[in-house]
Amino acid sequence: MHQQISLDMKHLKNHYKNVCIIYKMINNKPLYKPKKQLSILQKRLMKEHKKHHSKEHLKLMKELMLEGYCFQQAHDITMKKIGK
Repeated sequence: MHQQISLDMKHLKNHYKNVCIIYKMINNKPLYKPKKQLSILQKRLMKEHKKHHSKEHLKLMKELMLEGYCFQQAHDITMKKIGK
């Protein structure tokens, strides 16, 4: 079962990343409307992402995603401002 969850997360991450990349080529504005909390997928991605990045990096990414940026957009902006 654990392997099935991993495969699903890998598929979701790739799909999510592709949507963001396509949108980013067209426009550098937030992809979504601002929201009060992260989606379940975004929470899962952040949980895995925190293994490799600092608390400041994660905090800024969360703020950007709540403003409506997708995961990939938020990550790119954060990498330029803060780094790892």
